[in-house]
Amino acid sequence: MFQYCLFDLDGTLTDPREGITKCVQYALRHFGIDEPDLTKLEYLIGPPLKDSFVQYYGFSPEQSREAIRLYRERFAPTGMLENKVYPGIPGLLACLKGRGIKLAVASSKPTVFIHKILRHFKIEEYFDVIVGSELDGTRDAKEEVVEEALRQLGVLAMDKKERHRLCALVGDRKFDIQGAMAHGLTGVGVRFGFALSGELEEEGAEYIADTVEDLQEFLCGNQ
Repeated sequence: MFQYCLFDLDGTLTDPREGITKCVQYALRHFGIDEPDLTKLEYLIGPPLKDSFVQYYGFSPEQSREAIRLYRERFAPTGMLENKVYPGIPGLLACLKGRGIKLAVASSKPTVFIHKILRHFKIEEYFDVIVGSELDGTRDAKEEVVEEALRQLGVLAMDKKERHRLCALVGDRKFDIQGAMAHGLTGVGVRFGFALSGELEEEGAEYIADTVEDLQEFLCGNQ
């Protein structure tokens, strides 16, 4: 059905909850904020951290930058690999590649970390294009990431109606669906990630998969 599929990373291809929440916890402690219950930090998985620190903790831009520095202080050597690929994802990617579909990762996570994670879990080879944010915080909005991925795939100039027919974006949060809609892609949500109840429906996801198996059936058929 599709010729191009773009995937979010966190909550879509991999389950990063342990690493991300522990790194957020580590950063917050520097500011005297102690949150022992890691499940209460899961809502931070998905959107750019610089926005979340400002929105949820009232940090100034300077404090947010320092919190991100501390987050990465733990994330780079340890938290990045406190992570796991969702069961069935390698098979889904192999199925799509076998059908000649071009695959991309479009994530707000810094590109350097995306490559390391995909390489560690031996799924980097499936992707024709890998796009994330820069370490300086630029290009972290989902719409910007998706735009760059489409440019690298060579379909940015395509008519939006045609793009909607040929291109899908798969993600677990409203930001992914927003990115899809901004560029005329078919927005596909997954419930096995970190979306809040009703979040994907309210944002207008055109299809929502409860499981990786559901996602494979939608994207790849019963192969």
